[in-house]
Amino acid sequence: MSRPGPGPTGVDVAAEVEARLGRSPQGAWEVVVWSDAGEPMVIRNAPLLADGRPMPTRYWLIDPAVRAAIGRLEAEGGVRRAEREVDPEALAAAHQRYRAERDDALGPDHDGPRPSGGVGGTRTGVKCLHAHYAWYLAGGPDPVGEWVHQQLALASDGPVR
Repeated sequence: MSRPGPGPTGVDVAAEVEARLGRSPQGAWEVVVWSDAGEPMVIRNAPLLADGRPMPTRYWLIDPAVRAAIGRLEAEGGVRRAEREVDPEALAAAHQRYRAERDDALGPDHDGPRPSGGVGGTRTGVKCLHAHYAWYLAGGPDPVGEWVHQQLALASDGPVR
């Protein structure tokens, strides 16, 4: 099972995050969810990239096994299923909370470009199960993330580590 909070000390976290992303992050970030094995699972991105461009995806799932399991779920029509099965009002509220948290991180004096949309930058519905699940693992009240968690527990992949 995953756990939010600080991870192990003495680990080259930046190198591990780069390896899991397949590239260097383009802005400031921090690991906010670690696996029980002490591996980074979810990073929280700053709302702006280093060059000032908006970064709509606040929480990013970087665990390769969990990403692959969610990729299979998406390939089997998981996005459409989640949209059908999750309460649309709860989803809209989740998008609003996500947007508010991300915008709060900009500070009240920010007058430049801002990221748009809610979870994963989408305004309505479900765009990416990975983004919803990342926020859910980090403690976000995301009904789609909770739905994904239930689907993963039911799948042959078993529950998330």
